[in-house]
Amino acid sequence: MINYKILFSLSMLLLIPLIIDDSYAQIKSGGFGQSPFEREFGDVKFLEGYFGTFNNKIEIDPGDDNVPFTVVFANVGTQDITGIKGQLSLPVGFSSADGPGSLITANSDSNSLAGDTFYMTFNVNIDKNIQIKQYPGTVKVDYSRIRESGVRTSFSEFTFKVTGDSIINVKALDPFLTSLKSNNVVIEITNDGTAPLSSVDIVATNTQTELASTSSSTTNVENVVILESNWDVGNINPKSSRYLTATVYVPGNLQQDTLRIPLSIQFYNAHGDLQTISKIVDFYIKGLIELNMYDVGVIELSNTQMVVGEIINEGNENAVFSFVTIEPKGDSNIKTKTQFIDEIEIDSPVPFNIPLEFDGEPRYGEHNIKLTVRYKDSVRDEILYTHDATIFVKEPEKVQSDNSFMFIIPLIVAAIIGLYVIRRRKKSKIQTS
Repeated sequence: MINYKILFSLSMLLLIPLIIDDSYAQIKSGGFGQSPFEREFGDVKFLEGYFGTFNNKIEIDPGDDNVPFTVVFANVGTQDITGIKGQLSLPVGFSSADGPGSLITANSDSNSLAGDTFYMTFNVNIDKNIQIKQYPGTVKVDYSRIRESGVRTSFSEFTFKVTGDSIINVKALDPFLTSLKSNNVVIEITNDGTAPLSSVDIVATNTQTELASTSSSTTNVENVVILESNWDVGNINPKSSRYLTATVYVPGNLQQDTLRIPLSIQFYNAHGDLQTISKIVDFYIKGLIELNMYDVGVIELSNTQMVVGEIINEGNENAVFSFVTIEPKGDSNIKTKTQFIDEIEIDSPVPFNIPLEFDGEPRYGEHNIKLTVRYKDSVRDEILYTHDATIFVKEPEKVQSDNSFMFIIPLIVAAIIGLYVIRRRKKSKIQTS
């Protein structure tokens, strides 16, 4: 009969090599075995994987080609490693920049000392149908220990994100400022990209003092007064905008010039990294046209009553292509009429005179009227200035007939007839004698 103790001892002897072989399997696989789910000690430890280079994470959009993808590792072993090669496995929609069917591979530029980090950068094409979200990936690393023959292999699973791309644009809703006055400015900050912007903070800066390498300023913002210069905007979602408001006073010597306001924009991108970019918003400075109307009244010229007055431009820019229009208000029956007065120069009164006409029978006395000056500025925008006035229309004096002339006419006729008769009688006497 078989001795069970001897059989058990033989069985254990047969199993010992298998147990020992499994205990060294992690060394053959470089610390992670044949499965990325094993978490045993080895020489290479995965740290992170992202789009970008070693020192610069980048935002990417679906459809981008030849995008750098960096995987960072740490050499946690006790020996230096060399001959580092990597192979990346990503989901469907991500492919090698070398072409369809090619492996996504990369080599490390140098050896990795024990305790140091090293990285490998792969080049990846991204399909346009890829969604902006998180994806899984696997990386395989082959390496050798210094002073040791053979190749070790490490597998690591990780997740990475297709972030989308943030695109910041700035513009002024009204790009025109007026000199000699305070202007309420609204600046639109737009995220035209596909990635959100977080904790956006904006500062109006002076590039003349900041860019010491330039010989002249790229902006003249130091010549104006900006009452607000820092804005906490918050978050800006993709395809949306936020607005800044500021009060800007422009002196008179900057008319017909371009004001360039530099903005320093800080925000956190989709990777959570703090970014700082510079943008410039441009304004065109117009001169000030400030009209006032004085001495509106009615005078009579050549038996015609006329509405007269003077227009004074108290700004620092001439108004051109100007017209004055008179319109009735209330129950006035004065006809609407327009007169061309051309240019209204600064600090020089421009007179106007518009003949009065009525709709129907003339009505004398007080009339309420509205006078409108229509003109254009230096950018050929048409502007209206209105002035309400009350005028008094006098009734013309009646012409009285002079009847004394009617009595003189018969006397003159009688004298002519008497003179004619006398001359005829004298002529008759001369002929008879």
